[in-house]
Amino acid sequence: MTTAAHASQNEVLLSVVVPTLQEEKLLERTLMVFDHEWRKTNSAELIVSDGGSTDGTLEIAQRHADIVVRHSADHRQTIAEGRNCGAAVARGKVIVFINGDTIPANREEFTRVIVDLAMRRGPYGRASALACPVRFEPHEEGLGDVLFLGFYNYLARALCFIRVGSGRGECQVVRRDVFNTVGGYKKHLVAGEDFELLGRIGMMARVQYAPELVVFESPRRFRKFGYLRTIRSWIGNGLSVIFRGRSSSDEWEPVR
Repeated sequence: MTTAAHASQNEVLLSVVVPTLQEEKLLERTLMVFDHEWRKTNSAELIVSDGGSTDGTLEIAQRHADIVVRHSADHRQTIAEGRNCGAAVARGKVIVFINGDTIPANREEFTRVIVDLAMRRGPYGRASALACPVRFEPHEEGLGDVLFLGFYNYLARALCFIRVGSGRGECQVVRRDVFNTVGGYKKHLVAGEDFELLGRIGMMARVQYAPELVVFESPRRFRKFGYLRTIRSWIGNGLSVIFRGRSSSDEWEPVR
């Protein structure tokens, strides 16, 4: 197991921030990846930032997380605001933002890369943020999934290569000092906040695509809406964020 052997006893290297809203079906599996033993070994903390769940999400979070941040304001919280609220209480040198329906494909390899980033060593030692390849688990993946996700991952990798930060929000890894310097996610963005953050970081620092950080997301959104509708939404929101500074969607419909 990869360890943070050179971290001081009280130093927090890694803060894992999981934004949630009505995630009782899949959340526990994600949180168990970052269990107490893993956190102790790797000088890490686990933070759940909940946007106002009324199902069993909070109960699950309280069983597993070190810190649970609860949204209690009247307005509906965006996922960007939820991530920011989690980051606000984070103490780690590196923040790992990972969604409640997402898990690392290989925990040991994933851990090695993020610990090395925090310790400023290895191939990503000079990076300020890392973008992660996103896939579905092999038993859920069809040919169309492989082609689409393969293309999207290739595009993210190419954009990072030419120093234009890009990457899916299912998992993003950012140095905390850099995150604070750029002001975090734009909390008013309903969608597109993920690539917008890495784009802003890429303008001042180095965003790298890390193929070792493969994560498996749930295919639930693609199964419900299909690829064409999902792609139209991504493109519409992306162009709106770039040219208008706001999302084209008034609300990001959750799929549970």
